[in-house]
Amino acid sequence: MIICKGAPMIYLKMTRGQLRRFHRQSNITYIITEPTRKKNTLETCRFVLSHFNSRFGHRDLRSIKSEEVLSFLVSLTKNNTQATKRNRYSVLASFFNFTINTSQPDFSNPCNSAVIRKVFKRPHANQWQIIDKDIVDEIIFRCLNIRDRLILVLMARGGMRIGEVLKLRPQDIQDRKLIIQNPKSG
Repeated sequence: MIICKGAPMIYLKMTRGQLRRFHRQSNITYIITEPTRKKNTLETCRFVLSHFNSRFGHRDLRSIKSEEVLSFLVSLTKNNTQATKRNRYSVLASFFNFTINTSQPDFSNPCNSAVIRKVFKRPHANQWQIIDKDIVDEIIFRCLNIRDRLILVLMARGGMRIGEVLKLRPQDIQDRKLIIQNPKSG
């Protein structure tokens, strides 16, 4: 059991929803609330926090040192991409930050050490080469298949992602509007 003195119940707000954590005598359970609908976000939280609980659940949070957190995160993210490593680090850092903000303001976050931040830094963003509008028009014009041409037009002119275009069905067209079901953002 992870002991949070003075906090029998903690609500942990993650970036894309809420994760409720209930601290009990025997173990930690968590309930996902309705606003979070991103499956991968939920699975990442479950994965990281369940492994954290199995490794450190019998200890007081204050007794967990930065070196132990680093060792835990390295073992948890072995053979993963840098983006996955950063994501799992962020989940654990959010848990500690929430604990600090809600019940233990004098507690320092073990995830805030310089070594851990460096190992789990954000991955370098790739710079995409932007194609000129004339080249896009030429690609669309030379496309012989009407289906492929329509896909390219919706992506280039409508700003849709390929997954959104491929999920379109005839019932998604209402008057002169397209209704996008489950968009990635916005």
